[in-house]
Amino acid sequence: MEFAVEKYKVENEPYYLPVKHEIEIFEAAYKARLPVMLKGPTGCGKTRFIEYMAWRLGRPLITVACHEDLSATDLVGRFLLEGEETVWHDGPLTRAVRSGAICYLDEVVEARKDTIVIIHPLTDDRRRLPIEKLGVILEAPPEFMLVVSYNPGYQSILKDLKQSTRQRFVAMEFDYPDVEAETAIVAHEGGVSKEIAYELVRIGQKVRNLRGHGLEEGVSTRLLIYAAQLIAKGIPPVQAAEVALCSPITDDKELQRSIKEIITTIM
Repeated sequence: MEFAVEKYKVENEPYYLPVKHEIEIFEAAYKARLPVMLKGPTGCGKTRFIEYMAWRLGRPLITVACHEDLSATDLVGRFLLEGEETVWHDGPLTRAVRSGAICYLDEVVEARKDTIVIIHPLTDDRRRLPIEKLGVILEAPPEFMLVVSYNPGYQSILKDLKQSTRQRFVAMEFDYPDVEAETAIVAHEGGVSKEIAYELVRIGQKVRNLRGHGLEEGVSTRLLIYAAQLIAKGIPPVQAAEVALCSPITDDKELQRSIKEIITTIM
């Protein structure tokens, strides 16, 4: 078990630039043993924030990328045949409870609704995980924390969280950083000058203004970093911006043309 715990430790400090008071709020929730919900658009830094907080708190981090086929068994565990024996294997949620880790369910609304119910006993004062197949109930240690994330602006009505689940969490709202902070992030993570980073951020801001005009999602900070990394490797800036910021977010030719105009105007 000790090996498993060390496996999930965040050894090196992840680069994270605070935007508001998210660090203090998260630390208070951790001390109060409260589950946390992170809400915000794709690629705005939610996962990096959790990695940073796991490092800061010195806790292992077990991340689950949720999807529509994710079952309760996938989270909790299952019996598997090994040779002539049937051996129990913990799922990621069970490992997190046993080891007092932070369990991060990324894009939790993508999971099946019957799967979400499994986490309910962990999100109230019981802080328990029933494992029916073993006939046991695990008591979560004080160090255990459950964190979920989702993008409320991108989910359909069918994939929204039920109120019975929502009201078990304290919610933290995330958005893209302001221009100064995002420029610093893109420069640091992308390995480019602040001047190049600033131009990429300006492009990102203008493309985000196209949301509601046929564009479902704006350009994420992650994509701006991708563009910067291509530039740092010698790709011409306009070309790097086009392949990182244009094609990935839309297939609509008119929108692509508009984005390319923004890129060439700024760069």
